[in-house]
Amino acid sequence: MARIAGVNLPGEKPIQIALTAIYGIGRAQASSILATAKIEPGARTHTLTNDQLERMRELIEKHHTVEGELRMKTTQHIKRLIEVGTYRGSRHTKKLPARGQRTRTNARTKRGKRVTMGSGRKPSAAKT
Repeated sequence: MARIAGVNLPGEKPIQIALTAIYGIGRAQASSILATAKIEPGARTHTLTNDQLERMRELIEKHHTVEGELRMKTTQHIKRLIEVGTYRGSRHTKKLPARGQRTRTNARTKRGKRVTMGSGRKPSAAKT
């Protein structure tokens, strides 16, 4: 099993798809990494040689921000927005969408599970 940037890559998938398991690498970056390392995108992960894996490791470490470092950067950017007092920062603190989406309906992933009140009527008294 190939391990790059602290992530175990799936062995049966093509290497171009398997690289997307690394946080910060999408399909476009994966294809550019493979072109630079001169590796065929359709090759399965378990068929790659140690030399090919090492070339990919070096490219990713030198030229791409991935995994923990990238997560740390994004949290620092959000903290900066909150400290400065921007509108986007306030939306992050309230756990609401920060990019202009509507919240009257939708926004369920940000706001959480929907809770309704019901009619507000109390049950009638027991029969006498």
